[in-house]
Amino acid sequence: MDPQQTDGTKSPQTADTMEVPQLKPVQDVPEIDLDDIDKLLESLSPEELEELNGDFDPDNSLLPPSQRMKNQTSKAPTGPYHRKKLLDFLEKKAKEEKDWEQNKPFVKEIRGKIWKPKVEPKSKEEEEHLETEWDDILTAASEEELVDLAAVLGFHGMLNQTQYYAGLDNMKIEAGGFQGVAKAQELIKVPDEPPNKTDVEESIKRLKDNDSKLTHLNLNNIKNISVERLIEVCETLKTNTTLETLEMASVNMTDKVAKKLAEALSENKTLKVLNVESNFVSGEAIVEIMKAINKNQTLQELRVANQKPEVLGNKVEMALVKLIGENSTLLRFGIALEFPDARVRIHEKLQENNDNLRKKRVGKD
Repeated sequence: MDPQQTDGTKSPQTADTMEVPQLKPVQDVPEIDLDDIDKLLESLSPEELEELNGDFDPDNSLLPPSQRMKNQTSKAPTGPYHRKKLLDFLEKKAKEEKDWEQNKPFVKEIRGKIWKPKVEPKSKEEEEHLETEWDDILTAASEEELVDLAAVLGFHGMLNQTQYYAGLDNMKIEAGGFQGVAKAQELIKVPDEPPNKTDVEESIKRLKDNDSKLTHLNLNNIKNISVERLIEVCETLKTNTTLETLEMASVNMTDKVAKKLAEALSENKTLKVLNVESNFVSGEAIVEIMKAINKNQTLQELRVANQKPEVLGNKVEMALVKLIGENSTLLRFGIALEFPDARVRIHEKLQENNDNLRKKRVGKD
């Protein structure tokens, strides 16, 4: 392409003849002999020395902080440094100085458009809604009446807990309408159970005499029975042939009494129900009781739960599994077991005993 302008003149510079600007040569810096540094310093004027002393590198960590920058305060000190006085002076000066005037006074302005909710068009159902006599009735009804109506129709989500249960029981709803807060109801005072008034001495005498009318002895929750009296009750079971149910729950029974009970059970053949819950019987003593029961196998229900040593241990539980597996008459066994294996195996054995009893009752082998 011909490098000519449209007017026919040539361009002052073309791509082939463009001149490159030449940099000026850097003047050589004369080498400074450090031996003559003193002479150089003597030749400097006081102003040049002042400028030289102020030219330090503040980021040079090799210099001590006091030498990184010279002191630029030319004023002579007026006295010793007092930090509190300096702070008081600065605070006083800041309070006395007038604040900067605002370029524009504050005026509350609302900019932009004000949001307004969108009006949704009415649906066809609302437009076609026909007024009935129920509309006037519901409009004139009070809030308490509407709450009753919601309870009758089953709109439980509109009611609180007190209103809900009052509606189920057909009671008067008094809870302040739909916005009412459920209040706590008064506690129903339940009277304490009457104390066990069983005469222990008389019961022991009747057991020794083998009274035929005494088939159920209840000593539950009698706290003042001595250990000697409990042992005496257990001793009478060796010769008694009429007692079928013995309840000794929560009588502070210990292993000493439990071992005497095990000895009596090994000879007794008429007792069917035994309850020794909520005492202080250990797992080893429970195993001894179970061994004694297996000798005659006449007991049908045994309850030994809620003892003070709550954890029996795997050894005791496996021993109970083995003993119950050898028993064919025990139908109910009340105890808390820790290991699922022992619990399942005992449950299966008790179910088998119940099935065998049912088959025997209906006349099947």
